[in-house]
Amino acid sequence: HTRSLVVTGVQTCALQILEGLGERNAELLVSTGLVSDVADIYSLTVEAVSKLDRFAKLSATKLVGEIQRKKAPPLDRFIYGLGIRHVGTKTANDIAKHFTGLEDFSDSTIGQLEAIPGIGQIVAESIQGWLSDESNIRLLDKFAQLGVHPVPVQAGGSLAGISFVITGALSVSRDELANQIRLRGGNFQTGVGKSTDYLVAGQRVGSSKLAKAKQLGVKVISETRWLDRKSVV
Repeated sequence: HTRSLVVTGVQTCALQILEGLGERNAELLVSTGLVSDVADIYSLTVEAVSKLDRFAKLSATKLVGEIQRKKAPPLDRFIYGLGIRHVGTKTANDIAKHFTGLEDFSDSTIGQLEAIPGIGQIVAESIQGWLSDESNIRLLDKFAQLGVHPVPVQAGGSLAGISFVITGALSVSRDELANQIRLRGGNFQTGVGKSTDYLVAGQRVGSSKLAKAKQLGVKVISETRWLDRKSVV
Protein backbone atom coordinates (compact mmCIF):
# COMPACT_ATOMS: atom_id res chain seq x y z
CA HIS A 1 0.00 0.00 0.00
CA THR A 2 2.81 2.40 0.91
CA ARG A 3 4.58 1.70 -2.37
CA SER A 4 1.41 2.33 -4.36
CA LEU A 5 1.01 5.68 -2.59
CA VAL A 6 4.59 6.61 -3.49
CA VAL A 7 4.01 5.61 -7.12
CA THR A 8 0.82 7.69 -7.24
CA GLY A 9 2.63 10.62 -5.66
CA VAL A 10 5.55 10.42 -8.06
CA GLN A 11 3.22 10.17 -11.05
CA THR A 12 1.03 13.08 -9.88
CA CYS A 13 4.04 15.30 -9.25
CA ALA A 14 5.68 14.30 -12.52
CA LEU A 15 2.54 14.97 -14.56
CA GLN A 16 2.46 18.51 -13.19
CA ILE A 17 6.13 19.29 -13.73
CA LEU A 18 7.55 16.84 -16.29
CA GLU A 19 6.77 15.14 -19.57
CA GLY A 20 7.57 11.53 -20.39
CA LEU A 21 7.21 9.92 -16.95
CA GLY A 22 4.01 7.88 -16.95
CA GLU A 23 2.60 5.35 -14.52
CA ARG A 24 4.71 2.42 -15.71
CA ASN A 25 7.93 4.39 -15.47
CA ALA A 26 6.96 5.73 -12.05
CA GLU A 27 6.28 2.16 -10.91
CA LEU A 28 9.65 1.05 -12.25
CA LEU A 29 11.58 3.84 -10.53
CA VAL A 30 9.92 3.07 -7.19
CA SER A 31 10.17 -0.74 -7.43
CA THR A 32 13.90 -0.59 -8.23
CA GLY A 33 14.57 1.71 -5.27
CA LEU A 34 15.74 4.68 -7.33
CA VAL A 35 12.84 6.76 -6.06
CA SER A 36 11.43 6.59 -2.52
CA ASP A 37 9.55 9.90 -2.55
CA VAL A 38 8.56 12.57 -5.09
CA ALA A 39 11.71 14.64 -4.44
CA ASP A 40 13.92 11.73 -5.49
CA ILE A 41 13.02 12.24 -9.15
CA TYR A 42 15.35 15.26 -9.05
CA SER A 43 18.28 13.13 -7.88
CA LEU A 44 18.11 10.67 -10.78
CA THR A 45 21.22 10.25 -12.92
CA VAL A 46 21.59 9.09 -16.50
CA GLU A 47 23.84 6.24 -15.35
CA ALA A 48 21.27 4.90 -12.89
CA VAL A 49 18.23 5.29 -15.16
CA SER A 50 19.94 3.77 -18.22
CA LYS A 51 20.42 0.50 -16.29
CA LEU A 52 16.66 0.00 -16.07
CA ASP A 53 14.88 -2.32 -18.52
CA ARG A 54 12.65 0.36 -20.07
CA PHE A 55 15.43 2.89 -20.66
CA ALA A 56 18.26 3.04 -23.17
CA LYS A 57 21.04 5.63 -22.80
CA LEU A 58 19.26 8.08 -25.09
CA SER A 59 15.86 7.92 -23.33
CA ALA A 60 17.55 8.09 -19.92
CA THR A 61 19.50 11.18 -21.00
CA LYS A 62 16.31 12.79 -22.29
CA LEU A 63 14.36 12.13 -19.08
CA VAL A 64 17.10 13.26 -16.69
CA GLY A 65 17.77 16.32 -18.84
CA GLU A 66 14.13 17.32 -18.71
CA ILE A 67 14.02 16.83 -14.95
CA GLN A 68 17.05 19.08 -14.46
CA ARG A 69 15.48 21.76 -16.68
CA LYS A 70 12.31 21.74 -14.57
CA LYS A 71 13.84 22.76 -11.24
CA ALA A 72 11.86 26.02 -11.29
CA PRO A 73 8.28 24.83 -11.86
CA PRO A 74 5.30 27.16 -11.40
CA LEU A 75 4.39 27.24 -7.71
CA ASP A 76 0.76 26.29 -8.31
CA ARG A 77 1.65 23.14 -10.25
CA PHE A 78 4.24 22.22 -7.64
CA ILE A 79 1.72 22.61 -4.81
CA TYR A 80 -0.87 20.53 -6.68
CA GLY A 81 1.77 17.88 -7.37
CA LEU A 82 2.35 17.43 -3.64
CA GLY A 83 -0.98 15.62 -3.43
CA ILE A 84 -2.41 17.54 -0.45
CA ARG A 85 -5.96 16.44 0.32
CA HIS A 86 -8.66 18.82 -0.96
CA VAL A 87 -6.13 20.79 -3.03
CA GLY A 88 -7.02 20.59 -6.71
CA THR A 89 -5.62 22.63 -9.57
CA LYS A 90 -7.81 25.69 -8.94
CA THR A 91 -7.13 25.74 -5.20
CA ALA A 92 -3.39 25.34 -5.85
CA ASN A 93 -3.53 28.28 -8.26
CA ASP A 94 -5.41 30.41 -5.71
CA ILE A 95 -2.84 29.54 -3.05
CA ALA A 96 0.13 30.29 -5.30
CA LYS A 97 -1.17 33.78 -6.02
CA HIS A 98 -1.07 34.65 -2.33
CA PHE A 99 2.47 33.54 -1.45
CA THR A 100 5.87 34.73 -2.64
CA GLY A 101 7.30 31.23 -2.91
CA LEU A 102 7.47 27.75 -1.40
CA GLU A 103 9.07 28.91 1.86
CA ASP A 104 6.35 31.51 2.36
CA PHE A 105 3.66 28.89 1.68
CA SER A 106 5.36 26.39 4.02
CA ASP A 107 5.20 28.91 6.87
CA SER A 108 1.56 29.82 6.26
CA THR A 109 -0.99 29.76 9.08
CA ILE A 110 -4.59 28.56 9.01
CA GLY A 111 -5.67 32.18 9.26
CA GLN A 112 -3.64 33.16 6.20
CA LEU A 113 -5.02 30.23 4.24
CA GLU A 114 -8.64 30.91 5.21
CA ALA A 115 -8.19 34.51 4.07
CA ILE A 116 -7.73 33.24 0.49
CA PRO A 117 -11.04 33.39 -1.44
CA GLY A 118 -12.46 29.92 -1.96
CA ILE A 119 -10.52 28.27 0.86
CA GLY A 120 -12.58 27.38 3.91
CA GLN A 121 -11.73 25.85 7.27
CA ILE A 122 -11.65 22.22 6.10
CA VAL A 123 -9.22 22.91 3.24
CA ALA A 124 -7.08 25.23 5.39
CA GLU A 125 -6.82 22.60 8.13
CA SER A 126 -5.94 19.92 5.57
CA ILE A 127 -3.13 22.07 4.16
CA GLN A 128 -1.85 23.03 7.59
CA GLY A 129 -1.94 19.40 8.69
CA TRP A 130 0.14 18.40 5.66
CA LEU A 131 2.65 21.20 6.18
CA SER A 132 3.12 20.40 9.87
CA ASP A 133 3.78 16.70 9.31
CA GLU A 134 7.44 15.91 10.03
CA SER A 135 7.84 13.69 6.96
CA ASN A 136 6.48 16.41 4.71
CA ILE A 137 8.74 19.03 6.29
CA ARG A 138 11.69 16.77 5.46
CA LEU A 139 10.33 16.31 1.92
CA LEU A 140 10.17 20.07 1.28
CA ASP A 141 13.67 20.49 2.73
CA LYS A 142 14.85 17.77 0.37
CA PHE A 143 13.41 19.59 -2.64
CA ALA A 144 15.32 22.71 -1.59
CA GLN A 145 18.56 20.76 -1.12
CA LEU A 146 18.17 19.34 -4.63
CA GLY A 147 17.88 22.85 -6.05
CA VAL A 148 14.13 22.85 -6.72
CA HIS A 149 12.76 26.37 -6.34
CA PRO A 150 9.17 26.83 -7.59
CA VAL A 151 8.44 30.15 -9.28
CA PRO A 152 5.61 32.21 -7.75
CA VAL A 153 2.58 33.11 -9.83
CA GLN A 154 2.25 36.77 -10.73
CA ALA A 155 -1.06 37.64 -9.09
CA GLY A 156 -0.91 41.09 -10.65
CA GLY A 157 0.69 39.95 -13.90
CA SER A 158 -0.35 41.13 -17.33
CA LEU A 159 -2.74 38.16 -17.72
CA ALA A 160 -4.29 38.38 -14.25
CA GLY A 161 -7.95 37.40 -14.32
CA ILE A 162 -7.80 36.11 -17.92
CA SER A 163 -8.58 32.45 -18.64
CA PHE A 164 -7.15 30.41 -21.53
CA VAL A 165 -7.70 27.04 -23.16
CA ILE A 166 -5.12 25.56 -25.55
CA THR A 167 -5.87 23.25 -28.47
CA GLY A 168 -4.08 21.81 -31.49
CA ALA A 169 -0.41 21.25 -32.31
CA LEU A 170 1.91 24.02 -31.13
CA SER A 171 5.53 25.01 -31.77
CA VAL A 172 6.17 24.49 -28.03
CA SER A 173 4.72 21.89 -25.67
CA ARG A 174 1.29 22.51 -24.25
CA ASP A 175 2.78 22.41 -20.76
CA GLU A 176 5.26 25.14 -21.61
CA LEU A 177 2.56 27.42 -23.00
CA ALA A 178 0.35 26.73 -19.98
CA ASN A 179 3.25 27.64 -17.70
CA GLN A 180 3.74 30.93 -19.55
CA ILE A 181 0.08 31.72 -18.93
CA ARG A 182 0.26 30.86 -15.23
CA LEU A 183 3.51 32.72 -14.63
CA ARG A 184 1.93 35.91 -15.99
CA GLY A 185 -1.00 35.54 -13.63
CA GLY A 186 -3.46 33.99 -16.08
CA ASN A 187 -5.64 30.93 -15.58
CA PHE A 188 -5.11 27.79 -17.67
CA GLN A 189 -8.20 25.68 -18.26
CA THR A 190 -8.44 22.24 -19.84
CA GLY A 191 -11.86 22.78 -21.39
CA VAL A 192 -13.79 25.67 -22.93
CA GLY A 193 -16.46 27.08 -20.62
CA LYS A 194 -18.38 30.24 -19.80
CA SER A 195 -15.40 31.63 -17.86
CA THR A 196 -12.95 31.12 -20.76
CA ASP A 197 -11.68 34.34 -22.34
CA TYR A 198 -9.38 32.98 -25.07
CA LEU A 199 -8.90 29.75 -26.99
CA VAL A 200 -5.30 29.55 -28.26
CA ALA A 201 -5.43 27.40 -31.40
CA GLY A 202 -2.44 25.72 -32.97
CA GLN A 203 -2.36 23.54 -36.09
CA ARG A 204 -4.67 20.56 -36.77
CA VAL A 205 -7.32 21.78 -34.35
CA GLY A 206 -10.32 19.57 -33.63
CA SER A 207 -13.77 20.97 -34.24
CA SER A 208 -15.32 20.45 -30.78
CA LYS A 209 -13.44 23.14 -28.86
CA LEU A 210 -13.73 25.60 -31.74
CA ALA A 211 -17.47 25.00 -31.95
CA LYS A 212 -17.95 25.46 -28.22
CA ALA A 213 -15.81 28.62 -28.26
CA LYS A 214 -17.97 30.04 -31.05
CA GLN A 215 -21.15 29.08 -29.21
CA LEU A 216 -20.00 30.80 -26.00
CA GLY A 217 -18.46 33.82 -27.69
CA VAL A 218 -14.91 32.94 -26.64
CA LYS A 219 -12.19 34.73 -28.62
CA VAL A 220 -10.04 32.39 -30.72
CA ILE A 221 -6.43 33.45 -31.35
CA SER A 222 -3.58 31.69 -33.13
CA GLU A 223 -0.34 30.74 -31.44
CA THR A 224 1.34 33.45 -33.52
CA ARG A 225 -0.96 36.11 -32.09
CA TRP A 226 -0.35 34.71 -28.60
CA LEU A 227 3.41 34.95 -29.06
CA ASP A 228 2.98 38.52 -30.30
CA ARG A 229 1.27 39.16 -26.94
CA LYS A 230 -0.48 42.29 -28.21
CA SER A 231 -3.74 40.40 -28.61
CA VAL A 232 -4.03 39.53 -24.92
CA VAL A 233 -2.18 42.24 -23.01
